[in-house]
Amino acid sequence: MALLKKFNFVGGRVLKTGIAVFITALICDLLGWPPMFAVITAIVTIEPTAADSIRKAYVRFPASAIGAGFSVVFNFAFGHSPLTYMLVAVATIIVCHRLKLHDGALVAVLTGVAMVSTVNDHYLSSFFIRLGTTLTGLTVSTLVNLLVIRPDYSRTIKSKIQQLIHETGNLIASRGTEITRQQPLHRETRSDFQRVLKDMESIETLCKYQKKEWKLHQFDRKNMRNIHYEFKKLTILRQIHYHVGNLFSLPSIHLSETKASVVEAMVKSIKTALHHPDFLLDEEHDAVVNELLGLLRLEVDEREADAHRFSEETIIYYELVSIHDLLEELNHIHQFELRHQKLLEKSLDISS
Repeated sequence: MALLKKFNFVGGRVLKTGIAVFITALICDLLGWPPMFAVITAIVTIEPTAADSIRKAYVRFPASAIGAGFSVVFNFAFGHSPLTYMLVAVATIIVCHRLKLHDGALVAVLTGVAMVSTVNDHYLSSFFIRLGTTLTGLTVSTLVNLLVIRPDYSRTIKSKIQQLIHETGNLIASRGTEITRQQPLHRETRSDFQRVLKDMESIETLCKYQKKEWKLHQFDRKNMRNIHYEFKKLTILRQIHYHVGNLFSLPSIHLSETKASVVEAMVKSIKTALHHPDFLLDEEHDAVVNELLGLLRLEVDEREADAHRFSEETIIYYELVSIHDLLEELNHIHQFELRHQKLLEKSLDISS
């Protein structure tokens, strides 16, 4: 079992597919059933989480029965003809859509179409054998997903969030350089921003998978607590990227040398803090924040008569201060996480 835990998400899923196919084919061979339909079902029904396998199995079995039923009916009416293949596929998709069996449509169509060339005169027996093989594939794939290599995305989530935080620091520094040097938004910077957003969505998907697994399996409390902190970091990171996106929407503007130096110092300090393992905010960072706040107050006071509209300068200062506030939250969460770990280690030492 220790060897199985070394497999990552992709390798583990490939291994589970191989195990499910082998067991499914073995059962069908023992029962004297054609394994092709069961194996196809086992392959396409391996899900990222056991919870998804169980939930979708309730949909896929009746959907497969619909596909098999249409295959028998149209075979009886038109024989093994191209028209039969077309009618089975179209009818199965339409009925699955009407009955909201969307998760089972693929398995149903594959079952129905694959049956066309194998149905002979024994229509009823062919129908029930196909249902039996489909049920075998569904059951085996679900059990393999539930019992073999239980999905644990915690390490992947943590490492990806750390990488994302590091890349966010680089992104803020790049955009800050463009602003202070009066440069337009570079294509590379925009591309990096879009890529980071996609990576964030993939991490959020992994977080959803992990939460589903907690409902089915017993996980270590320490592991669950650590992932809980990672969820919080990811939420804050999403908010940071909202403010970074606002900086990306700004046109090129002219900043005086003094203001540009403050902005440049701020983005560099934010990058340094995001690259630090503890998100350290030192006295130098606080001094830069105070300078930036001074510029923000001055800008707001000068535009008090036109308070309904923020200037580009005001937006820059406001967004950087907002990112700083979120950085403080990130630091507090990390410090709280470290204290929790120390308390847990002390309690373990006392109990031992």
